[in-house]
Amino acid sequence: MSLPAVGSAETANHRGMLVKAVIASTVGTAIEWYDFFLYSTITPLVFAKLFFPNSDPLVGTLQAFLVYFVGFLARPVGAFIFGHFGDRAGRKAALISTLLLMGIATLLVAFVPGYNVIGIWGAVILTILRFCQGVGVGGEWGGSVLLAMEWTKSFGNRGFVASWPQFGVPVGLFLANLAVLGFSAFLPQDQFLSWGWRVPFLLSALLVLVGLWIRLGILETPTFARLLEENKIEKAPALEVVRRQPKPILLSPLVRLAEQAPFYLFTAFVFTYGTQLKISRDILLQAVMIFAVVEFFTIPLAGFVSDRIGRKRTYLIGTGVVFIVGFLFVALVNTKSPPLVVLGIVLGAIPHSMLYGPQAALIAEQFTPRMRYSGASIGYQLASIIAGGPAPLIATWLLATFATGAAISWYIALCAVISFIATLFMTEYSRREIDEEYEHVGGTGKA
Repeated sequence: MSLPAVGSAETANHRGMLVKAVIASTVGTAIEWYDFFLYSTITPLVFAKLFFPNSDPLVGTLQAFLVYFVGFLARPVGAFIFGHFGDRAGRKAALISTLLLMGIATLLVAFVPGYNVIGIWGAVILTILRFCQGVGVGGEWGGSVLLAMEWTKSFGNRGFVASWPQFGVPVGLFLANLAVLGFSAFLPQDQFLSWGWRVPFLLSALLVLVGLWIRLGILETPTFARLLEENKIEKAPALEVVRRQPKPILLSPLVRLAEQAPFYLFTAFVFTYGTQLKISRDILLQAVMIFAVVEFFTIPLAGFVSDRIGRKRTYLIGTGVVFIVGFLFVALVNTKSPPLVVLGIVLGAIPHSMLYGPQAALIAEQFTPRMRYSGASIGYQLASIIAGGPAPLIATWLLATFATGAAISWYIALCAVISFIATLFMTEYSRREIDEEYEHVGGTGKA
């Protein structure tokens, strides 16, 4: 009778650590995305005026989004650095490091002087801090997903568990927009532009302390512990995964085009587009907050569905829905009717969730455990260069060139088509165990 008791205790302990790992991943990710989205929200509302006051409004917005783009360029750098660190020193150590880096960089943004104080150097300092933010986010995602996913014993709920770190994105988006909406609503416009926008960045320091406290209390994943025990740690995992598993690294950013590019149009560029149409800033902020609340439910649901019908099938359906919603989004926002504008923005949450929910498991499953942090991080974050980073820039250019939102809809449609094709070439792992090393990596040799 003692053996079942021991087994039950071990099972309960494992389940308890899984819950802690999921909470640590989700809370930490939410905090880091609060920091990142705070910058995204403030960029079109404040930074164009504060750091580029002598430019035409549209040119100033483009300049501000170029600084914004730097954060995306930095993400693959963070993925390479912390992917290497996470595969060598462990998932937990890497996650604590990324949270500290992101938190410090975000806090310092609150103290950057405007153009009227130090001229162009304000924009230079902002660019450096944005780069540090991007490095932190680039290293964060892979570790947070693996921390949750590698505590999962069964493939039957792996997509659902891995979707919870993704859940941190709408939480961060909601908190960032809530902070900006709160301070912009209760402060006069001149005071908000002068100092009010800085307070949400200062508040991020408190959130980072909470995240550190939670992450320090978790254990390393069983998968990484086994790699240590069996002495299977790669000396240069980031380089090795590029050499031995190039296919999923190349496919991952293409798969993400339909998810990441539209997401930053729905939640960041929409402030620029809405301002051009004379739509109230508060209506846009409220709409993006509702977008985030919808995803509280739809992201985990999509991860759950992917465990039932497969990662690829769920993702392919999602790309088709993105294609359609891209046209509805622009058409509804163009009406300038507050209820329809809100509906147009919130509709974007449905296809984004269908892609973002299963995406964590879909990409992470492609890589063998000893190089998984590096491979998943690099593949995932390369999308920042071709999708999330340039999306607001491309949309702003399309709007200036063609003077119609229809061009933006066709841009979203193109992203959806590319992702659909790339997804067809991904390997389906939703019904396979991935805890042990894959027998063959990239078809070049035994793992």
